[in-house]
Amino acid sequence: MKNLPQKVRSKKLKSRVDLTVMVSISFLLIIFFMVVGELSKPKIMDLNLPDLNRGCGEPITGCYKTDRFYTVLLGENDKIITYSGILNFSAEKITKTNYSKNGFRKELSAINKKILEYSAAIGKPNRGVIVFIKPSRKSNYGNLVAILEELRLANIQTYNIDDYFIPEEEKLLALN
Repeated sequence: MKNLPQKVRSKKLKSRVDLTVMVSISFLLIIFFMVVGELSKPKIMDLNLPDLNRGCGEPITGCYKTDRFYTVLLGENDKIITYSGILNFSAEKITKTNYSKNGFRKELSAINKKILEYSAAIGKPNRGVIVFIKPSRKSNYGNLVAILEELRLANIQTYNIDDYFIPEEEKLLALN
């Protein structure tokens, strides 16, 4: 029996799997799916439209009350011209103001307070002023930024930046 080939027994090695890579990949996947889940949630924003006035038939305003409208015209040489409502039907006078604390900021705070009180009186609280900002071609970018900063300081979130001028507004800017 000595001539028979002997079985060669292999030496058993201890097998050990390093799981640190698997753990780090699983944590990355968990974080990824948490972020994707958070970003895919729908984001909504309140839409405050002007009050509807049924049957008004006005050609410019449609069927919206213009009580909450406030227009800011930006002219050359840091001029600001403001008016409430629609220019054709404006009950208040046209105001020329400047960028100081006692100028535009004071006027904006007063008009916002007045409109908030009006909204609360008609049963629709927290519906402030809707500001239309109309920079002319001769105004500079710094003026627009200053107006937006004043709106932020006055906590007015409903505004529109528009470069369309009606003929009355163009005449108003040319006169001032």
